[in-house]
Amino acid sequence: MIIIEYFVNIVIALISAVNALNVVMSHFLSDSTTLVIVIGIFGLLIGSFLNVVIYRYPIMMKRDWQADFAEYTLEKFPPAEPICINYLQGLLAAKKAEVFNLVTPRSRCPHCGHLISALENIPVISYLWQRARCRACQQPISIRYPLVEIGSALLAGFVALHFGYGAALLAALIFTWLLLAMSLIDVDHQLLPDEMTLLLLWLGIFCNYFGLFTSLQLSVLGAIFGYLSLWTVALLFKWLFGKEGMGHGDFKLLAALGAWMGWEALPMIILLSSLVGAILGTAMLLVQGRDKNTPIPYGPYLACAGWANLLWSNQIMRAYQEIIGWLSTYLTMS
Repeated sequence: MIIIEYFVNIVIALISAVNALNVVMSHFLSDSTTLVIVIGIFGLLIGSFLNVVIYRYPIMMKRDWQADFAEYTLEKFPPAEPICINYLQGLLAAKKAEVFNLVTPRSRCPHCGHLISALENIPVISYLWQRARCRACQQPISIRYPLVEIGSALLAGFVALHFGYGAALLAALIFTWLLLAMSLIDVDHQLLPDEMTLLLLWLGIFCNYFGLFTSLQLSVLGAIFGYLSLWTVALLFKWLFGKEGMGHGDFKLLAALGAWMGWEALPMIILLSSLVGAILGTAMLLVQGRDKNTPIPYGPYLACAGWANLLWSNQIMRAYQEIIGWLSTYLTMS
């Protein structure tokens, strides 16, 4: 529940700030250029925090799983071998000995353990100033950190440009940042944390209680049909081939997307995500020489399709209809 508490606190803080400064900011941010710049800078800061979430949250989950497993095993099925008992007790002791969450301990260099100071943690600027190297050991810093920060800023800027100042902007920003964090966690670990997918789902229903993106009825149906559609596909795949073809996190993510945009958006999201997944998956098989049986995370493709559909659903539908019309004409003539 830790991740929910952090994001709920962020949401509460953002809502409080919006309410306190609503009159002043609505006038100040009435100009779209100013709004995009302000939101883009804020996106850089959030991107820095997302880097922490992407790296630390899977580790936090693993530590919790290990501690729960050790506690349950020692209580219900205590092993006879002392070495097994010591190992399980060690897992519990490790969890209790060190506080590890999204805030504590301070960020360190993974190579030398150098504590990252505030000046070394300025989004993008610190990376460029230090020439992509740790100040202490001069080992290279992954380029993914500034790319996540820049990506967060660019996505936030697009959202601000599309929605303008208001409640829909705040909701769409949270939607965007959650999708970005979940996508990269899925790329790294082939895992979509329940606390993120379910938080996204309930936020979608909550936003549409006020009709921000669709009606409450369509939102609830979107959550239901979103989950059942991929669950059915996965069930049929397992029945036909005798193995799992899709993670359950994908069901929950599509349910969350349905909760934000309604059930009518689901066919296009599934079509877009499948198309992008097929193209990029084939490219990875050819370029990187991957085995065709290597699992490919589907979450990032769902996230990309859902995000694009939230902003440009009408344009995507028109483009789809034009392509279908062109193909129909071409096949008729031939």
